[in-house]
Amino acid sequence: MIELFEQDIRKNDRQSSKGNQLKWENQGIWYKADYTGYEGLTEYVISHLLKKSSLSENEFVLYELEKIKYKATIYTGVKSANFLEQGWQLITLERLFQNFFGESLYKAIYKISDHESRMHFIVEQVERMTGLKEFGIYLNKLFTIDAFFLNEDRHTHNIAVLMNEKGEFAYCPIFDNGAGLLADTKMDYPLQADMYGLMKQPQAKTICSDFDEQLDISEALYKSNLQFHFEKQDVREILNHADNYSKEEKNRVETIIYEQMRKYEYLFMR
Repeated sequence: MIELFEQDIRKNDRQSSKGNQLKWENQGIWYKADYTGYEGLTEYVISHLLKKSSLSENEFVLYELEKIKYKATIYTGVKSANFLEQGWQLITLERLFQNFFGESLYKAIYKISDHESRMHFIVEQVERMTGLKEFGIYLNKLFTIDAFFLNEDRHTHNIAVLMNEKGEFAYCPIFDNGAGLLADTKMDYPLQADMYGLMKQPQAKTICSDFDEQLDISEALYKSNLQFHFEKQDVREILNHADNYSKEEKNRVETIIYEQMRKYEYLFMR
């Protein structure tokens, strides 16, 4: 367990549809406390399963479980290494577009009625503003993760690029998947409710509300760029280390992932 203090609290401009989660930075390590349920468990499980995928280790943030004492309260949560060292800063797509054009990217996207055209618009504008190539491939990886793990918080404040002091841009490692796997047990997805019914409720937030439509569009335009190679035993082993969370929470996460493995069988390496 780590004890953290007010001077360690960090705030940023990345808004979440779920509210503001407590976050700290101390000696190069970021800490996040659970806010609406088992977000920490979700971050931990997803990142450790991404280790068993076609992503390289620098393409995503790895989260480890941590108990956090802040003032008189002990929180469950996670910690991760700070990837913003050496002069890099995180720029959300919303902030990037606002700085470049003086208007909201979210509003600009939803003025376009065709969902495929929305995808084209985001990719073309980000590549134009940053000089990055193959941003469509990057989005396909995000959309694959979001569809598989039911991450409902990937709006334009929660997709980002990196920028250094010279104004050069780089891809941001994939992070902030804590809104996946029905983690919000306080409001939207109570543990006692029917899990299979709940799994139909999460909605995407980037180019449309349907996870599979987003993924299909990105694959049609930029092909499939992420494959998994974990098995059920890997899921069980990862969850066995999550002692900070209840058996009920871990069982639900396990069942959701097994169901998604069945649904998205084509994403698995053979």
